[in-house]
Amino acid sequence: MKLIPDTSVVIDGRITSMIQESGEYKGATIIVPEAVIAELEAQANQGREIGFSGLTELQELSKLADEGIIKIEYVGERPSLDQVKLASGGEIDALIRRVALDYDDAKFITSDVVQSEVAKAKGLDVIYLKPQIGDFSPLMIDNYFDENTLAVFLKERAKPVAKKGTLKESKNVVLSDDSISEYELKHIAQEILERAKRDPDGFIELEKRGITIVQIGSMRISIARRPFSDGMEITAVRPIVNRNIDDYNKADVVKNRLLAGRKGIIITGTPGIGKTTLAQSIAIYLSEKEYSVKTMEAPRDIQVPDHITQYTALEGSMENTSEVMLLMRPDFVIFDELRKSSDFGVFADMRLAGIGMVGVVHANDAHDALQRFIGKTEFGIIPQIIDTIISIKDGDISKIYDVSFEFKVPESIPDEDDDIASRPVISVVNSDNKERESEIFCYDGATIVLKFPVADEPETSEVLSITLPDEDISLKLVEREIQREIGRFTDGSVEVKMQNENKAVVYIDDKDVPAAIGKGGKNVAAIVNKLSIGIDIRPRSELSRTNNTEQVVEKTSSLEPELPSSSANSNGIEIKVDKKFLSIMAKEHKGKIVDVFGGKEYLFTATVNDQGEIHMSKNNSIAMEMIRRYNDGEEIRLRPV
Repeated sequence: MKLIPDTSVVIDGRITSMIQESGEYKGATIIVPEAVIAELEAQANQGREIGFSGLTELQELSKLADEGIIKIEYVGERPSLDQVKLASGGEIDALIRRVALDYDDAKFITSDVVQSEVAKAKGLDVIYLKPQIGDFSPLMIDNYFDENTLAVFLKERAKPVAKKGTLKESKNVVLSDDSISEYELKHIAQEILERAKRDPDGFIELEKRGITIVQIGSMRISIARRPFSDGMEITAVRPIVNRNIDDYNKADVVKNRLLAGRKGIIITGTPGIGKTTLAQSIAIYLSEKEYSVKTMEAPRDIQVPDHITQYTALEGSMENTSEVMLLMRPDFVIFDELRKSSDFGVFADMRLAGIGMVGVVHANDAHDALQRFIGKTEFGIIPQIIDTIISIKDGDISKIYDVSFEFKVPESIPDEDDDIASRPVISVVNSDNKERESEIFCYDGATIVLKFPVADEPETSEVLSITLPDEDISLKLVEREIQREIGRFTDGSVEVKMQNENKAVVYIDDKDVPAAIGKGGKNVAAIVNKLSIGIDIRPRSELSRTNNTEQVVEKTSSLEPELPSSSANSNGIEIKVDKKFLSIMAKEHKGKIVDVFGGKEYLFTATVNDQGEIHMSKNNSIAMEMIRRYNDGEEIRLRPV
């Protein structure tokens, strides 16, 4: 008997098993087209595990030939580089069939259904190996698991390690004193890939250079090799519990919110803490309530009944998947997990389209989870996207938060900052005690996330009492960082005054203020984002007046340019002056960043608040310069950045 295998059946690995176990093909001549070898070599060179698996299968066939059990021949022409590149379009399959057509007495064997149908149409005698259905023998990697094992870590030249315990408490345990060789890992990896090909519940979720992720039933297996990792490694993760939503703390609160129309829910927590398990139980609960539920996952990790369809990234993009979802019109979509910037945009678009969304986000707490949305979605629509945040800790629901939106002066801004106007503020409120735990708002062109101390948590109080003595040291370090960053824009000294741990006032030479702020606030915004602290840059002349209040009063009474309490120039810009502040009224530029000019000369850059006003201290040197120019008849102009 002569057999001509194609690439799919070589990767599948069932030829050697059929020869060795059933003896069906003993004495057969295996004719391997050179196109098969070229395709496997190309896949292996790309770091794809299936390429290595196929080459290992050919090596096993060669061993059987050396033992006289079969005969093996390599025939045909090696494909060109262009033909290998076109393999996905069927070019290599066509070369393999061409070899089979030259052997009238040979059987063409494949596990690719498309290849099988085309070969039959060409008149070939085809053996199609269907996916195996029924019981499978345990995998070698199954031997490392028991009922208490969460994950197994295998790496060449290292001892096998298992993570045992529960989500609340687990530890790593060394399973053997003997290290694992690369050969053993290759054998385990090949078996895993063969099973993924044949098991209806198995599939290759992701394959890139040096990494292959396989899902077999509830087990997710990552196979890494060089150059992605410094050595071959296999990591297998398997859930040990399937929890019902009623098993969770605060389950009634979650169910009531789902049924009451709360349809923008984020589940947050650190990796491996049980977020996906809760998302899974929510999906099952909603489906039992006769809602149409779908999932979006990359990789697909949630274990749900067959009537809940699981979708991954369509052509590598969740944006494509979302377009399909909108046509399907599900009631709820479980999005596990939001990682890429585009994922947050997709979540927002689907939620605004009216679909109920439950998303899983890696973050330490609710505040950090919201911060991951900032910059990826519009600030003002975040409360429309997210109305509830569920925080997971030790495998259970720790807290449930409401996300509210108000137009006000942030509570975290000190009372002495009387010039701060009302602005949009997102608040994260504990649903149990209705206490506000954090605020998010825009200040000086930067988005600020401020957490309030939680007094009713014992562990919080302890941490605060321990870290208080070190607070001055940490503030000093922050001061030095600010001095170093601002110092790039001035040759003079940089004096930093910390208002609190989230805000600093910086005094520099008057002439260097515009450069430090930058056009449109670009420079200071970059520093704020880098250091995660609000920075107010002021001229040193203002500091001098602050330190010598009485002298300032005397000097300003005689030197300060006079300006009517309210006046407007030809450009329609109204300027007001009171005892403390100078205000520029520019209603048409609400919320915009503008450059301010006196005549043709640039003066400074500022943000017009939501009331259409710019406020600054009247004693500020820039304000005094603008008043002087106004009194000299120069036109004050604003130009949006």
